[in-house]
Amino acid sequence: MGIWKSEWKPLLLMAAVFVAALYLPVGHPRFDGGVSEALHLVRWYAREHVVLCLLPAFFIAGAISVFVSQASVMKYLGPTAPKPLAYGVASVSGTILAVCSCTVLPLFAGIYRMGAGLGPATAFLYSGPAINVLAIILTARVLGVEIGVWRAVGAVAFSVVIGLLMHLIYRREEEAKVQAAMAAPPPQATRPLTQTVLYFAAMVAVLVFANWGRASEGASFFAAVYEVKWVLTAVSALGLGAALVAWYGLALWKAVAMGAVTALAAVLVPSDPRVPFGVGVVALAVVTSTSGDDLGEWFEASWGFAKQIFPLLLIGVFVAGALLGRPGQEGWVPSVWISAAVGGNSLLANAFASVAGAFMYFATLTEVPIVQGLLGSGMGKGPALALLLAGPALSLPSMLVLRSIFGWKKTVVYVTLVCVMATVTGVLFGALR
Repeated sequence: MGIWKSEWKPLLLMAAVFVAALYLPVGHPRFDGGVSEALHLVRWYAREHVVLCLLPAFFIAGAISVFVSQASVMKYLGPTAPKPLAYGVASVSGTILAVCSCTVLPLFAGIYRMGAGLGPATAFLYSGPAINVLAIILTARVLGVEIGVWRAVGAVAFSVVIGLLMHLIYRREEEAKVQAAMAAPPPQATRPLTQTVLYFAAMVAVLVFANWGRASEGASFFAAVYEVKWVLTAVSALGLGAALVAWYGLALWKAVAMGAVTALAAVLVPSDPRVPFGVGVVALAVVTSTSGDDLGEWFEASWGFAKQIFPLLLIGVFVAGALLGRPGQEGWVPSVWISAAVGGNSLLANAFASVAGAFMYFATLTEVPIVQGLLGSGMGKGPALALLLAGPALSLPSMLVLRSIFGWKKTVVYVTLVCVMATVTGVLFGALR
């Protein structure tokens, strides 16, 4: 009997897996449809977001941990930084980064591990996907100016309030970080600030322009940028290459080789810009991984973020697809249940909308047509705003990754704060209309 004292847990796990496999409802339309939706969503995510969003984000996160001096992070976002400065910088970051809840995670992990305070880092985590100028403008155009203004103001306020509450809840940990930061000798920057700013501006520009979406039909600034987005992406990539050669020790022939293979891919596959973009990213990975000094360290840091985050994201996308399906499609949870639960402007309807939105996955800008469809099915304006405030900033995949970055407790607190504030704001908006 002694062996079972140590082996009962594996035995129970094996038995549970066997029973689950034995009674899998294979052949049932709802079950099969959910599995199919999960696979469709994973394929869509891989096609639309991995190459254009995640890969650049991993490199940016790795660059933050290698090339951004700890002195700069501590000055602007650290626990000893002036709160107006720290939260001001963090809360408006989304106006630059048009990213989804998953793409912002490597960037958040980078600044958090560099010593950023929990409050400012959390404000950045929320603001990255929530304060998207393009999405807010689209919201105002499609769903009305009123809800667009409330979304914009609410997103900025949320990022600050949530960051302050996270700091207050974990103030003892933050006080310890402050004492450690004050006791440590001030780190020195190794490069001029101008070089670092231009280098990161080029990387962020590549990320932003490559993922620029069409706001609406007709002539507008956003539509004009969309028409030349790949030209702007290429120019930004050239700027990045020039910075690497001039300031970071990249051999000129390697930069030329990267540009040549990328251009060749664009000529061979002109119909799909993701191919040359992906070739360029792979070329950058090959060049940096075979280099020494800072460039090799940059690749190692980026690869570390990819290993930690990417598998969890795919698992989360699969589960979200199985439960809720793609927009307009059915998962295991019938969409009619969701439509029925968010009618009117009651507290329960707003709470359900914020929680459901928190677990769904919204790619950048997709939340607007989804909410438009739900409004047409009877969704109240309050729950619509609650979903817009909680959905883009959270998702089941992002929760799984956040758990690996700062633990389940902080993840649960953060998700709860977002849902509660989205619910309260939705109820208030519905009552004032």
